[in-house]
Amino acid sequence: MHDRCAILYCQKEVNIVSPSSEAKKKADAKYALKAYDRLEIKVKKGRKAELMTHAAERGESLNGFVNRAIAETEERDKSKSTL
Repeated sequence: MHDRCAILYCQKEVNIVSPSSEAKKKADAKYALKAYDRLEIKVKKGRKAELMTHAAERGESLNGFVNRAIAETEERDKSKSTL
């Protein structure tokens, strides 16, 4: 195996991934406040884990899955209203 293997699996390259500086964290948070709206949803206990598993099985984050589900539902609803 090479010394430059995947960082998650290789202890030799830990220095490649440096933790975010406080300035970067602050800048990221400031950007997120300007660029995104936050939305809170509530689901029954245990449902979050089911949704996270479902999303992960498809290579998505929970946020990505929820956004895709919303977009697909909107598209489906629009096509029904034009009939």
